[in-house]
Amino acid sequence: MVAATGGCANPVHLSGETAVVDGRTGEVLHEYRTADEPTGFVLVACGNRRASVCQACSAIYQADTFQLIRAGLSGGKGVPESVSRHPRVFVTLTAPSFGSVHTRREKDGRVRTCRPRARDRVCQHGLPAGCHMRHEVADERLGQPLCAECYDYPGAVLWQAHAGALWHRFTAEVRRELARLSGMSRAAFGELARVSFAKVAEYQRRGLVHFHAVIRLDGPGGGADAPPEWADHELLVRAIGPAIRRVKVRTPRSRLGWRELLWGDQLDIRPIVMDETAAAGLSERAVASYIAKYATKGAEASGTVDHRLSCPVCKGCGRERFMVCGRCHGTGLKPGLHLDALPVTEHARRMIRTCWELGGWPELAELRLRPWAHMLGFRGHFSTKSRRYSTTLGDLRRVRVDYRAGEARTAWAASLGRRDHTRARALAVRRDGLHTR
Repeated sequence: MVAATGGCANPVHLSGETAVVDGRTGEVLHEYRTADEPTGFVLVACGNRRASVCQACSAIYQADTFQLIRAGLSGGKGVPESVSRHPRVFVTLTAPSFGSVHTRREKDGRVRTCRPRARDRVCQHGLPAGCHMRHEVADERLGQPLCAECYDYPGAVLWQAHAGALWHRFTAEVRRELARLSGMSRAAFGELARVSFAKVAEYQRRGLVHFHAVIRLDGPGGGADAPPEWADHELLVRAIGPAIRRVKVRTPRSRLGWRELLWGDQLDIRPIVMDETAAAGLSERAVASYIAKYATKGAEASGTVDHRLSCPVCKGCGRERFMVCGRCHGTGLKPGLHLDALPVTEHARRMIRTCWELGGWPELAELRLRPWAHMLGFRGHFSTKSRRYSTTLGDLRRVRVDYRAGEARTAWAASLGRRDHTRARALAVRRDGLHTR
């Protein structure tokens, strides 16, 4: 039973019964009841994407994501190979700075000083304004603020909570800028070309996300249609920078006032090439592997936990309707949890505390900061794509399920002495009363 889950670390427990029925005669060929199992249930893989939760299921998710991204670059899975000739780039969008943090900088293969400043220069709290260390890769100080009191934690948390909105505005601005550079309206541009994308979020050590994205120009029908000749790689690159600079998202007004959120200054745009040996640009395989790798990561890379902290009943508010929550007794935390006892870095703890404090303000309730405190405020999807980019994860999973079901039907037909494979394919599976525990 465990082997059937592929080594899943957190399998789902199902109970109920199934029957294999001949699709032509209605004859019941086999019946299965979980009540006959020693444990009384059957195990099914959890399907979690995060490697910190389940290595086995995340490996499958990573492989599916690789195929999805690769199909939008090289073709396959229903996408024609001609898509590889469409203009496309690999873009990295970053968060702005909310305070100096320890970092590892390299140039020409040599590690440089972390934050070179005058040695006698201090911040307003009396701490050194710079760092003259050359940090190792595994140094625990990487990503930690030079001065926690100077670091803008409310600004960082609010930016995290609106990162998804910033990405949405960016995709809209790219389309507007492409239309402007082409000398036409957005509606007219949409009749001739389409922008397709696939992106993944990655946590930096400072606890903020940045986005890696494939952006591709297609014809109006998506990957199956070639874009017009004037919609080339140069046009796409020219549109991205101005689009990013125009994106602005305003936070809800609170006792902090309101803030205008922007993207960071660091922007990386790289061409995607078909030749894996080319010196300029990234290969299609490298891009697909990179995005698939981070599709299985979470916020744990920034020193936080990989599970929710809020009470599952009251969702962190501490109240259930008009009464104090009986599960958490008004704390909003899961029973048994305490923010000071979490196994996280001090920087992550301050981010979590800021989420908890701001999440208790009625004017910021729509941001749901307390339920997403373990993600340091980020509440968006880790990996997304536009509708016409390529296939879907659902289609990939459906093919795998159909393949395994076909193998099972063939095995049952063989065990019953049936040599007619056409008849074996006519078998149907009936599931009655299945439910999870």
